[in-house]
Amino acid sequence: MRTRLAAAPAGRAAPAPAGGAPLLAARDLTVRFGKVTALDGLTLTAPAGQVLAVLGPNGAGKTTFVRSVATLVRPDAGELRVLGRDVVTEAGRVRREIGLAGQYAAVEPAMTGRENLEMTARLFGHSRPSARRAADAVIEQLSLGEVAGRRCGTYSGGQRRRLDLGASLVGAPSLLLLDEPTTGLDPVSRREVWEAVRGLAASGTGILLTTHYLEEADELADRVVVIDHGRSIAAGTLGELKAGFGLDVIAATAEDAAALDRIAGAMRQVTGAQPRIDVTGRQVTVPSAGGPAELAAVIGVLSGAGLTVDAIGLRRPTLDEVFLSLTGAHEHGSRS
Repeated sequence: MRTRLAAAPAGRAAPAPAGGAPLLAARDLTVRFGKVTALDGLTLTAPAGQVLAVLGPNGAGKTTFVRSVATLVRPDAGELRVLGRDVVTEAGRVRREIGLAGQYAAVEPAMTGRENLEMTARLFGHSRPSARRAADAVIEQLSLGEVAGRRCGTYSGGQRRRLDLGASLVGAPSLLLLDEPTTGLDPVSRREVWEAVRGLAASGTGILLTTHYLEEADELADRVVVIDHGRSIAAGTLGELKAGFGLDVIAATAEDAAALDRIAGAMRQVTGAQPRIDVTGRQVTVPSAGGPAELAAVIGVLSGAGLTVDAIGLRRPTLDEVFLSLTGAHEHGSRS
């Protein structure tokens, strides 16, 4: 059962979603901006009560899809339903079911956290007492009690983002749209936002998440859709996507970054596959169809060439590697 954070204001109660309707359902969804096709026949389905992560390179259509779900962009063709509601013919009803948090926190720094939340609740149509109750519920759920009475200009990045999430929740949405919610945050602040999102998902709020951080999707998502050039190119649970990669990965960490190209050459010689080089992490990875025997052969070639490594081993692919295999490495600074 979905837990609502606050009752909808009198006279504004949102109709219940159609029984058994998926969280999202897009069929042949197309959006054009002049000569640019942002979404090109996108088709996907996401079950209710889950966190769906939409991944893709820059310009893949992620933000356009979020804006379409939010009824801010009208599709040129196809169909898009949110909890059973058509975003074009039932836009008003869809808006009552969603909350949206964009890439940057939209809070008033001169006001306290509580004042921001109560103001937003009033904009949603709550009475003053109802706005206070909605703010109290959000403050408790997102663990903002210690800072709720402080001006937002004194908040850390993570606290501001959590408050921004709260502002999206005072209308008690069934679906929360998070468009790159941790952009620009430091690692500690990112973890704070992740914990808040986990709590919301556990309470029954459906979540659509777009992100450039593959680790973020790994941490939060129940299901992933990868889009490129406005089309879905892969979909499934994280386990299904990784299993679909089909191969294990040999990963070697070099003692000296200057040896990366030679290590990659040795891996290519044994596996016949194109390695990827992470200069910053001093690591070379390559898909392996041969398992432990192929790993042993790589070690032998490295030893014969006088190349030493800090570590080498065989492992399952990461979501990053699955993503790069689907979309290419041009957006991620890898080199081959």
